[in-house]
Amino acid sequence: MTKRDYLTVASLSIEELGKVLDLADELKATRGARDDLAGRSIGMIFEKPSTRTRVSFEVGITELGAAAVVLNAGELQLGRGETIEDTARVLSRYLHAVVVRTFAQSRLDALASAGSIPVVNALSDVSHPCQALADLQTIREYKGRLAGLRLAYLGDGNNVTHSLIEAGAMTGMHLAVGCPAGHEPLPDVVAAASAVARRTGATITVTDDPHAAAANADVVYTDVWTSMGQEAQRDERVARFERYRVDAGILQVARPDALVMHCLPAHRGEEIAADVIDGQQSVVFTQAENRLHSQKALLLFLLA
Repeated sequence: MTKRDYLTVASLSIEELGKVLDLADELKATRGARDDLAGRSIGMIFEKPSTRTRVSFEVGITELGAAAVVLNAGELQLGRGETIEDTARVLSRYLHAVVVRTFAQSRLDALASAGSIPVVNALSDVSHPCQALADLQTIREYKGRLAGLRLAYLGDGNNVTHSLIEAGAMTGMHLAVGCPAGHEPLPDVVAAASAVARRTGATITVTDDPHAAAANADVVYTDVWTSMGQEAQRDERVARFERYRVDAGILQVARPDALVMHCLPAHRGEEIAADVIDGQQSVVFTQAENRLHSQKALLLFLLA
């Protein structure tokens, strides 16, 4: 079988994405121990701290009957100068797949290019495609469909934004990104997704007006304003993003039954008001749970 990697949402075809989401729903409905991946060993490399990614992948791997081999980057020879390519070749002799949470997307590309086992992007500075799978599963769970829905993302044009743009284009959603000037999503990501959107009927809009982005939205989504590695800029970023907070005023312009989503961890009172994330429209903890089910479906797609 040809090796498949999952480095961005667009690593899957539109049809494959639909199949993974269908399988994720099935796995959620019938959760329990399985032996689909019995005898397999799946590595997990963390160069960034993690709660949801670490726990959801390790539990998911175990529930599928495989062994999870958790590797802290500081414990590998990667931290002492071994090349990414040599690491990929060695791990390919031991493991059946590797899940990587890292900084530069280029590190994932190098691992995937040199290795002979599937590489899964569990987060990079450019993309967070596993989060997008859980997001799509959650939206479909509550809304019954994806095509034609309007999703508003407010905040920084970051890795989560990029994956949502790709996912929205592939599933026929209308995506509006509201962000300050200078914090827009990468132009090449928007351009590539726009080409897909022309085939699926999706639309992608980027604006600096948060209320225009949220107007008539079926889903209102946000993320932290200060990501890992940006802590020194926190005060400046909080001031710059102030009017992009998801609060009661933003929800007033969205649809009355709009879902509120956040990939967590959340800073209540900054990017999202406490009464909103803890309110009736919030689905953030279902969203977090679905990381488990959608990632299990992805691993089965890549390995079973």
